[in-house]
Amino acid sequence: MTEPLDRLAAHAAESHAVVVGGGMAGLAAALEFAKVGLRVTVLEAGDRLGGVLRSAEVGGFTLDVGAESYATRGGTVRALVDELGLGDAVTTPNPAGAWVAGLPGGLAAPLPRGGVLGIPANPWSPEVRRIIGRRGVWRAFVDRIRPPLTIGHERSLGTLVRSRMGERVLDRLVAPVTGGVYSARPDDIDVDIAAPGLNAALTRTGSLSGAVADLTAGRTAAPGSAVEGIVGGMGRLVDALVSRLADLDVELRTGADVAELRRGAAEPGDGAEGWSVVLSDGTVLAAGAVLVALPEAAARRVLAPHVPDLDPEAGESPVVEVVTLVVDAPDLDRHPRGSGVLVVPGARAAKALTHSTAKWSWLAEQADPGVHVVRVSFGAQGEEPATAGLDDTDAARLALAEASALLGVPLQPAHLRAARRERYTQSQPGAFIGRAERTGEARDAIRAVAGIGAAGAWLSGTGLAQVVPDAQHEADRLRSALLWSGGTPL
Repeated sequence: MTEPLDRLAAHAAESHAVVVGGGMAGLAAALEFAKVGLRVTVLEAGDRLGGVLRSAEVGGFTLDVGAESYATRGGTVRALVDELGLGDAVTTPNPAGAWVAGLPGGLAAPLPRGGVLGIPANPWSPEVRRIIGRRGVWRAFVDRIRPPLTIGHERSLGTLVRSRMGERVLDRLVAPVTGGVYSARPDDIDVDIAAPGLNAALTRTGSLSGAVADLTAGRTAAPGSAVEGIVGGMGRLVDALVSRLADLDVELRTGADVAELRRGAAEPGDGAEGWSVVLSDGTVLAAGAVLVALPEAAARRVLAPHVPDLDPEAGESPVVEVVTLVVDAPDLDRHPRGSGVLVVPGARAAKALTHSTAKWSWLAEQADPGVHVVRVSFGAQGEEPATAGLDDTDAARLALAEASALLGVPLQPAHLRAARRERYTQSQPGAFIGRAERTGEARDAIRAVAGIGAAGAWLSGTGLAQVVPDAQHEADRLRSALLWSGGTPL
């Protein structure tokens, strides 16, 4: 048995895996390749690694200006955090929960607890009635006397909520949540993906509110609280991952734009016919396996010439801009709107706000009294960010005005210490109706071609809890094919 294992180790050392894209999917995949001794190169077109995990100095703080947390479901991200030695730095957000703003009269109210995607278990509860009003409560009560969906089920979340509980529940409770979580409208969200079991519970209990109560029985956490962060910011996860990859002799190249893939010209020992990765500057890298971890449009462009059934045209992807503000505002010391605010679509220019110093105690501890960090988000599916045509100064001014309105606290330009603006092209959410079928077809087509694979939010769904395990699985598939042939070491 020793000889085959020795041959496998030798083959691993000779084989070359190239990862195209240095976001979290690419870095997680690179780690899986490197763990078995493969020679690994990561190619990132930009000047930084980490994708949506971005840190920056803003007003004297080192802040997350991209993703600031990860969902705990599945445990994969936490396992990676622990593996990289950051387990002691894991923290949880303030459980105060979010508010919803943009209600009639410019009012705002706490988002009710105990719901599913904003759908209430009890429309008569005071916190729900405060948002949808007495008229909305009576309309929502119709859900209790309507017949359940005993044959088939409703796929569209918006259609389901509208038909069962009415427009006020949809517009004032559900739409702010789907806009904040998915950057998408409720009508476009697939119920079975976004809320597994809800349709079945509706048939079982006889009403939508009863289905929500059934699914949330015993749950006391505030909406959106099943997340964790890292003291010092999520950028530390990128730094730790990059350090680990360097220890494993992974070559990390930034400013390396991939122009195309070519079949063949593999180095000796790479197995099969191999692949060549051609950079824009003419550099050619030979590889036994290539994993493309790019955003959807770029990934399809690179892969389509070699994947006959892959549509080279990408679906619509929402563009989001996040403006991070550091303000001198003692009135925010009392955390007037919890840890953040979701917005009724169309009511404001912003779609959501995070009061970071209210949400994360480690950040509040770094701030002087009266100094706060606020993140304001703009843009959604089919909607250009209100900041898109503005320069950075005007974008910061608009973000400050939106923060003032959403938090209910006067904020003037004199209160602004510093601002930072970041722009993202998000993948269409995995819960988007029809998305699972389209990405499933794309993945099947890619996997039918030997030696190449793909990972990233456009295939796995958005969020680290989906991106990381998916990238690990795809890397494992490729490395197994590269190292083994017919079940024996090459």
